[in-house]
Amino acid sequence: MNNTYSHSLRKTKSLNGDRLFYIVSGAILTLFLLLVLYPCIFVLSSSFSSGNAVQSGKVILFPVEFNTTGYETVFQTKNIWTGFFNSLFYTFFGTLINLAVTMMAAYVLSRKDFVGRDRFMLFFTFTMFFNGGIITNYLLIVKLGLHNTRWAMLLPGAMGVYNMIIARTFIQQNIPEELLEASQMDGCSDIRYFVSVVLPLSKSVIAVLSLFYGVAHWNAYFNAMIYLNSRSLYPLTIFLKEILISGQIDPASVQDPELQEKISQIAAVIKYALIVVSMIPVLIVYPFIQKYFVKGVTIGAVKG
Repeated sequence: MNNTYSHSLRKTKSLNGDRLFYIVSGAILTLFLLLVLYPCIFVLSSSFSSGNAVQSGKVILFPVEFNTTGYETVFQTKNIWTGFFNSLFYTFFGTLINLAVTMMAAYVLSRKDFVGRDRFMLFFTFTMFFNGGIITNYLLIVKLGLHNTRWAMLLPGAMGVYNMIIARTFIQQNIPEELLEASQMDGCSDIRYFVSVVLPLSKSVIAVLSLFYGVAHWNAYFNAMIYLNSRSLYPLTIFLKEILISGQIDPASVQDPELQEKISQIAAVIKYALIVVSMIPVLIVYPFIQKYFVKGVTIGAVKG
């Protein structure tokens, strides 16, 4: 009887402790959620508010003096459209190149019969900690004839070593070697095995890598600032940086004459509207690959 009572008491204390843990952890996570979510809400509300309301600090949570002048100005600015389409181009083709190079390298380095695999891994890992620096990279881009071309935004950094390690570990842990042996017995080549077996079974990690590389390309500005001189090649982030630094859009770049007079009054609203516009593609794509995100990261990052 006493043993049953003691066991029940311990179980009750354990349940109370678990309940307390969930309450505290839930409160902490909710606080962090609010800390992360509020800046997004503030930017969105400010983009739909009047310039006077934003400048005077009246916008706290909801739009004040609702209007869409900021978005009208953004969408009628030639540079914004140029940067937007350039960013789409760099993100789409850059991500394709990244995935192709990363998955091929990960597959080769996941093969135990690949001679010198450890040495190649050491070489790749070395580049994560040491590099030639900005000047050396710039001279290399110039010598290769990539300066002031779209290739300067696509080829440098075609493979992230960290992402390659994630993909390699995923392949090692989730694709049995028996599949390779069976395919070889059927006369399947390594390329056919990679395309027909490895890639279809690696959808989750490919989705994660697509998100990593895609967001990196969409937010990239440093390479464009160094390697590009022509404004027709600039991504959206460069124009966003110019607007955030200068505080206004060049009135001459706006097609509507009436909006030119209002630009000085709505400079802050334009900033927030442009930030929202630049976030839209990522927000649209993320829900489609979110279900693969946790699985791909956790499985691929268990072991190095």
